[in-house]
Amino acid sequence: MQPMLNGATRVFAIVGDPIAQVQSPAHVTRAFAERGENAILVPAHVTPADLDGFLDGIAKARNVDGIIVTVPHKFACFRHCTEVTDRARFLGAVNVMRRTADGWAGDMVDGLGFVGGIRAEGFEPEGRSALLVGAGGAGTAIALSLLEAGIRDLAIHDEDAARRDTLVGRLRERFGGAVRAGEPDPAGYDLVANATPAGMKPGDPLPVPVERLERTSFVGCVITAPAASPLVVAARGIGCRTQVGGGMFANLLALMVDFLLAGKR
Repeated sequence: MQPMLNGATRVFAIVGDPIAQVQSPAHVTRAFAERGENAILVPAHVTPADLDGFLDGIAKARNVDGIIVTVPHKFACFRHCTEVTDRARFLGAVNVMRRTADGWAGDMVDGLGFVGGIRAEGFEPEGRSALLVGAGGAGTAIALSLLEAGIRDLAIHDEDAARRDTLVGRLRERFGGAVRAGEPDPAGYDLVANATPAGMKPGDPLPVPVERLERTSFVGCVITAPAASPLVVAARGIGCRTQVGGGMFANLLALMVDFLLAGKR
């Protein structure tokens, strides 16, 4: 079904910095059309310095019904929500927002999308060990969802040690010794998950030393452009099973659209 575009079209935005790499506008707009909605998702390139002004301004456009949030705005957008899910409140971050009578309602579903993606590729988290690289917006959500899915030992690494330790401390309150700070050495883990942007730009360093990967490890990555990140390409060369960022997004799509349309008047 082709999307409509006229004066009655409801508008949703995806906000990020950078934004050119996102695949959401076409896919989400198509999903709206398949549900019979006259709605469109448009990209908005907004720097952190301009985010507050952008959100204040877009709230005044009464035909704007929701926002998808990408790097690096997931923590900052949380502060603009007047209503959040328990999951978003625990993480202090959102990746999807919808308009309410009182402002914005927010949720954080990145982790659910990642776990759904690795399960679709045949990896079951329960009772396994994992190394997660990245404690930013996506990383915090993935960490929570992995632990909720039954990961028995989760090591988290981030170049920002304070950010890593804050996340580990918060998760330990709920999951105890199942989570700890770790180093970026992937040896010995059942799952290696990259939740950093490393690999989006040519020449980026790899998030882990790939020579330390084991063939039996499953490697997942959040990057959607390139379609197969350098980490995924290297892991496949070793013989690892993998999930690309597109696989995570495929599982995120319905979750995001469900949330955005839940408050439809």
